[in-house]
Formats: sequence, C-alpha cells, structure tokens
Amino acid sequence: MSYETIEIQTTNEGWAEVVFNRPDVLNALNLRMVNDLSSALDELAAEDGVRGLIFHGAGDRAFVAGADISELVDRKVEDALKAINAGLFQKLEDFPRPTIAAIRGYCLGGGSELALACDIRIGADDTVMGQPEVKLGIIPGAGAPHRLTRVVGTGMARELIFTGRLVKADECARIGFLNRVVAVDALLEEARGTMRSILKNSDLAVRLAKVALNAASNSVDRRHMMLECISQGITFESEDKRERMTRFLERKKAKEERADG
Repeated sequence: MSYETIEIQTTNEGWAEVVFNRPDVLNALNLRMVNDLSSALDELAAEDGVRGLIFHGAGDRAFVAGADISELVDRKVEDALKAINAGLFQKLEDFPRPTIAAIRGYCLGGGSELALACDIRIGADDTVMGQPEVKLGIIPGAGAPHRLTRVVGTGMARELIFTGRLVKADECARIGFLNRVVAVDALLEEARGTMRSILKNSDLAVRLAKVALNAASNSVDRRHMMLECISQGITFESEDKRERMTRFLERKKAKEERADG
C-alpha cells in the first residue's frame, strides 16, 4: 500500500502502523490525507493478518495539528454536507480491530477528533490537545461534540469547546482525554506493548468486545452527525470565519518568513 500523505508500516506481530506523513505542516489533515486514510482503512480491514492499528505522526512536533486551514478557508456549506472528515472518523471508529493513537506534540481540532475516534489514546509528555475551532470562527463538526462529551464528560467538553483552550498532557490524562502519559522516547514502545497485550487474547473475543463497546457508548446516529456538519456548514459561510482564518494564515506566513530570514 503506497500513499502520498501517509505511510503504512506492517509488522510481523499482527498489527500495522499508520504514520501521518506531512511533517512540514505538522501533519495537517488535508483532503488528500482524508482520502488516503479512508482507502487505507478499507484495505487494512480486509487484511486477515492485521489485527490492530497504531497511529502516529511523522516528525517530532505533532500527531495531527488539525485540519489544513488553507483548505478550510474556502470551504462552503455544501462541503460540510459531504461530511468529509466526519465520515472518515466514523469509519475509523467502526474499524473492526482495536486502534491505538500514539500522540506526541500537537493534536488539535481535526487531529483531536481523529484521536477521539481511536479506541485508546496514549500520549507523550509533550502532548497538547484541544478543540480550538471557535477561535477560527467555526465549530468542531467531525465528532468532538459527541465523542469528547462521552470521553471527558459534558461539563468539561463544553468548557473545552466553548473556550477553545489547549490542554497539556498531564491534564489530558487527568480528565480522560488520554488513557495515560509516558516519556517521549517511550511512546511508541508503550503503544506497541499495549497492542501486544491485546493481541495475546482471542481475536474473535476482542473483535466482538469492540462491537459491544461501540454499541454501548455510541448513541449518535447519522442525524446527529449531520447536525454537527450542518452547524459547521453555517459557520463556513460566515464572514467572521473567513476573516479569522485569513488572519491565522497571514500570521503563519509571517512567522515562516521570519524563520527563513
């Protein structure tokens, strides 16, 4: 399997590792990556030898720092109705085998929503997570309103989404955003060790346990998902969104020019 924005690393121990490979832009989630990841999930689900997935980001600064703002700035309500990211993250949540997000650095916005769709989240001690979409004039419309709520509770989910504040690793673990935190250099081995512990068990039992757990925890149907997408679509059309995202991109460009100079 060969893709433009992700790498698939297979192991001889029964799992595959999916690496988000756009380190120059902090592994920002663009449409190409969405399509690559969707295709990869289909292929990996059909592989009998793949009994689990571990996700991590290339480079040392980010898991997935968020959606690619240079694409979001031009999205309209009709784009939101396609449920581009929401559909991908639902496919990830429904993946038939256990999934682990091994997170270091920034894991924000769409990156956070991607991690929330995984079964287990293990963070390095430099992890920063959050849903800062409101700062850009939009809402998190790809799962955070329901997945973050069931992970950290209603009150904390409201606080994080309304304020858009970023959460460091220790607090992430305390509120349940992360299962646990380890040192940066121990992150991948911790994720792999957890996967080894899972794969020692009955494959059939683990698969059925995931189905049962998803059924018990996921009370969201297609209508709820589309409500998030429609709400995001309304913000996509606002002048406030365009102004905020344009300022974000201008600040980013100025910062890059200073670094190059």
